[in-house]
Amino acid sequence: MNRTHTDAASANANAAPTDVRWVVFALACATSFLLYLHRYSWNIVGPELQKEFSFTNTQSAFLFSLFYYTYAGGQIPSGLIIDRFGPHRFLTAIVGAWSVALIGIANTGNLVLLGFWRLIFGATQAGCYPSLTHLSQQWFPLQRRTMLQGWVATTFGRLGGAVSPIILGTLLMGVCGLRWQMALTVIAAAGLVHCIVFYAFFRDSPQLDPRVNDAERELINAGTPEIDATEYRPTMLSPKLALRNRSLKWFTVQQFLDAGSDVVFVSLIGTYFLIAHEFDIRKTGWLASLPLLGGALGGIVGGWLNDVSIRRTGNRRWSRSIVGCVGKVIGCGMLVLVIMQSDGVKAAWLLMAAKFFSDWSQPTTWGACTDLGGRFSATVFSIINTAGTFGGILMPIVFGVVLDAFTTISVVDDTEVKMTNWNPLFGLLSAMYLTSGACWLMVDCTQRLQTDKGKV
Repeated sequence: MNRTHTDAASANANAAPTDVRWVVFALACATSFLLYLHRYSWNIVGPELQKEFSFTNTQSAFLFSLFYYTYAGGQIPSGLIIDRFGPHRFLTAIVGAWSVALIGIANTGNLVLLGFWRLIFGATQAGCYPSLTHLSQQWFPLQRRTMLQGWVATTFGRLGGAVSPIILGTLLMGVCGLRWQMALTVIAAAGLVHCIVFYAFFRDSPQLDPRVNDAERELINAGTPEIDATEYRPTMLSPKLALRNRSLKWFTVQQFLDAGSDVVFVSLIGTYFLIAHEFDIRKTGWLASLPLLGGALGGIVGGWLNDVSIRRTGNRRWSRSIVGCVGKVIGCGMLVLVIMQSDGVKAAWLLMAAKFFSDWSQPTTWGACTDLGGRFSATVFSIINTAGTFGGILMPIVFGVVLDAFTTISVVDDTEVKMTNWNPLFGLLSAMYLTSGACWLMVDCTQRLQTDKGKV
């Protein structure tokens, strides 16, 4: 009997690592892709709703903004819930809920219900990235964590946003001839299927997943202390502890600037090509997609740079800060070149380069959240993302004021002609990039909010 147990233990010790972590990685990538696929559906749905309900531009903008109010409000509560109970059931529930909200938007003719579903959509999407941050902290090996986080958050997220109008508009509505309501219901149904698959194949940690062998657990936990599932005690982050952390304060300022500047690429870049350069809609479509594609590629490079720098220098603090800072500074330079450029197509490629360098800081953000937060990484990410969401709420108003301030109206052949100078907007954007880069130098990701044993 003893010999049998000894042989079994020896065989288990010599077994090759299982590959469950790659299943989890695939689920995380698919979740991030769906998040942006569904969120960016507004590019097609918004104009259709405006036409159907005869909304003014102001009314349509207000309906769009409802998402951000509940999205901001849901960040920190989501992080606390995830750190307390884990992301398994929570993430399954919110993916299903935001998919139902999309179906609600597609199948209601009532204005009040339309606003209600938009609010629900924002609230339920709020917990996705805090969940994925917690997931990566538990499932991704430390040495490759930032690179894999870059694939999940930036590459697959930006890719989902880039193909959303193509799938919804070009394929489902254009090629298949579906009405927008049915097309939106189809992509929402994909979310319902995904939440079933996620629930079936994901577990909160390698320690709680019977499919994972000891070799894979050892691989995942290499360089970090392993948490014994039998001694695991769920807790919540103390607000007092978070408020005392100097790096977290600078981190929130950085994220406000980062997410606030990103609004230009989400909501204004198409208008820039249509109005400032007078391109037609077909040309505008692919030019406006270039920055998001640049961001997707930047996520891959940024994650790789983080992990390589940490391995070679052994200095996690400055590896994070320098990669984040350099990306923003180079992105600032690209935006200055946009100001100097009169050719619209060349400006589009420069904007792609600006987004490439800017977004290689996105994996740095995820990595710094897991470094600072440790056990409380979901809560830390939710704090950071809340700051970014406030940037997303405030900066569209600021950008609109800037554009209006530099718009002149002249009369040509008895016709009013509006001319907008976009250079001040890109000048403000470049200043935000530069300030964001400076903030990265102030973030010390080694100022943890907990000890490695989870004591606070």
